[in-house]
Amino acid sequence: MHLPALITDLALILAAAAVTTLIFKKLRQPLVLGYIVAGLLVGPHVSLVPTVTDEANIQTWSEIGVIFLLFSLGLEFSFKKLIKVGGSASITAVIEVVIMLGLGYAAGHLLGWSTMDSIFLGGILSVSSTTIIIRAFEELGIKGQQFAGLVFGILVVEDLVAIVLLVLLSTLAASRQFAGMEMLGSVVKLLFFLIIWFVSGIFFLPTLLKRTRKLMNEETLLVTAIGLCLLMVVLATQAGFSPALGAFVMGSILAETTQAEKIEHLVKPVKELFGAVFFVSVGMLIDPAMILKYAIPVAIITVITVMGKVLSTTIGALVAGQPLKPAVQAGMSLAQIGEFSFIIATLGVTLKVTSDFLYPIAVAVSAVTTFTTPYLIKVSEPVYTRIAAILPHRWKTTLNRYSAATQTIAVVSDWKQVLRSYFMNIILFSVIIVAIVLLSAYYILPMTGGNTPDHHWARIATALVTLLVLSPFLWALVFRGAGSQAAANIWQQKKYRGPLVLLRTLRVAVAVFFVGFSVDQFFSTTVALVVTLVIIGLLLIFSRRLQAFYGTIEARFFSNFNERDARVGSINKQVLAPWDAHLAVIEIQPTSPAIGKTLQELALREKFGTNVALIKRGRQQFAAPGGTERLYPGDVVTVIGTDEQITQLNHFLEEADGSMEGKAMQGHDIVLRRYLVKEGMPLFRKTIREAGIREKTQGMVLGIERSGQRILNPESTTVLEEGDIVWVAGSDKGLSEFFKRTEIR
Repeated sequence: MHLPALITDLALILAAAAVTTLIFKKLRQPLVLGYIVAGLLVGPHVSLVPTVTDEANIQTWSEIGVIFLLFSLGLEFSFKKLIKVGGSASITAVIEVVIMLGLGYAAGHLLGWSTMDSIFLGGILSVSSTTIIIRAFEELGIKGQQFAGLVFGILVVEDLVAIVLLVLLSTLAASRQFAGMEMLGSVVKLLFFLIIWFVSGIFFLPTLLKRTRKLMNEETLLVTAIGLCLLMVVLATQAGFSPALGAFVMGSILAETTQAEKIEHLVKPVKELFGAVFFVSVGMLIDPAMILKYAIPVAIITVITVMGKVLSTTIGALVAGQPLKPAVQAGMSLAQIGEFSFIIATLGVTLKVTSDFLYPIAVAVSAVTTFTTPYLIKVSEPVYTRIAAILPHRWKTTLNRYSAATQTIAVVSDWKQVLRSYFMNIILFSVIIVAIVLLSAYYILPMTGGNTPDHHWARIATALVTLLVLSPFLWALVFRGAGSQAAANIWQQKKYRGPLVLLRTLRVAVAVFFVGFSVDQFFSTTVALVVTLVIIGLLLIFSRRLQAFYGTIEARFFSNFNERDARVGSINKQVLAPWDAHLAVIEIQPTSPAIGKTLQELALREKFGTNVALIKRGRQQFAAPGGTERLYPGDVVTVIGTDEQITQLNHFLEEADGSMEGKAMQGHDIVLRRYLVKEGMPLFRKTIREAGIREKTQGMVLGIERSGQRILNPESTTVLEEGDIVWVAGSDKGLSEFFKRTEIR
């Protein structure tokens, strides 16, 4: 009986992976290193054990592994989390990519390589490995730490940059000159599809899962989730993007549903199986002979990669306003190259613009930096401690003040609110309108036969349905936000009425253009002009009905978007934290020694340095609870502390059998914020009690940084002085409104 080579090869690589990972587990080393060693052993370059015969199929399986790794990452880090770290992550990633592009190009020239080899080397070194970092974080158990959110945000931005970089390098290889317009077009195309995927996904998928919840067992939910993931992978690939991006987007959409945790649990075994195949396939690419032949370039480029990425990421994070510790930890976590680097190297080989040695060197550097990554992550905190010890006090104070200033919530003027609202509306609804028109004109119209001369009624019917679907979005494009309080405030000032009218006219003009654009896809230009005037008139006549209809659509979207927060009573760790502290939650188990005791009796602040910000008991919430509040089984307690403090608190509050761990959950509207006190603010030279922060925000002042000194858990009689950085935990909305009112006007 003939056995397919794929089955034999899978048996070989999984058996080798099992042996090596057991050894690495015994040695307390990251398992990802064991997978790479297994790949080296069963690869074509080592003959100690039987060798894989069908490398093409194994490579396909490894690509599936990348898909599931990115899908799982999306499930854990939703759009809301990415938005929170988006600014810092984007700035850091762009600075890192630019620096590494320059370093790679310079290194290639110093080694005497050609211009194209040097350019591609810069591209190879500019992108870190998402899969390596995910697995290393999982093995080290640090995915919930403060800097991890920043790292994952940077990785996502890097992947998006890498897609643009692939377009640029392809264009450069073909024309030998930079095509700025093509690169800009690629960025616009990427943003267009991301907006469409996100909006449509959030609008439809949570509703689908909610209405089919009673019909879904674990098997059908797993099949549905994987089917949606692969569907998005296909769509992303057909749109010209990477499969990994599609998998990540679908994971992020499903992360906003109430089934996210269950899907993540069900997908985990599948992810780990295919992920193992991926890392084994990376090891199979390692050729010891090629590494020896190019040992000096490999060593030089490895040092440049590690040192360059550590420094560039750290500098980028500091510029983005991150504190020194997470900046250093992020820099040392990203010091490697991986899957996108292989794609870039393969592109150069395929287009025949790079030398034969570039790909094996990239693989060797990736292998070496993959080995070093877990150790760099482990020593990142001691390295930070050493840097902090030798850094001059003035520098540390300046960094702290700069970080606080970048994260301080400032007053948003009426003009800023109006401009931001108007242009966001124009961009969002323009994308939706264009997507609907293109879908109708290029997919629905051919299906109805309306693109042939003999089917006029099919064309007319398709056009009418398209315009009917567009009508609420056309209304929103023109009117949404026009009656806001900020716009009303500006209208009261006569000198600003002209610019405001101009902005409103711009919105109307854009809407008229899109009506004409839509009709022009189905009829002649003359007919389009006439129909456009009719449609504009109908929009004005049925304005109120369209407003109500659009309101229903918007309510449905935000209901789906916030459904998980509303129903899952939980909170994820936050990164807006003072002095390495963050928010986490612990569910009190029935066997916990804290049951029935008051917060004063437990003395959690005195014993562990943690503060209790919120207790959730069923539908009741107790914000900034007093010392007389008791803990009961099932209470979900939001606490504030450092990673070490929360770990100690978990051990204290865990079940008697030691099986319970603190959970990172999501949902309470509790955040950590810092504010800079300035002269002229109503808070200036008032005590904490007089300021009324606790009463007006249901929050608590956790600390004050004054002239480089830290005052933890300050007394209510402490006076707030100019230059103080005040750390407050409380309601997101309450804090935003309170401190907006107290800013200098």
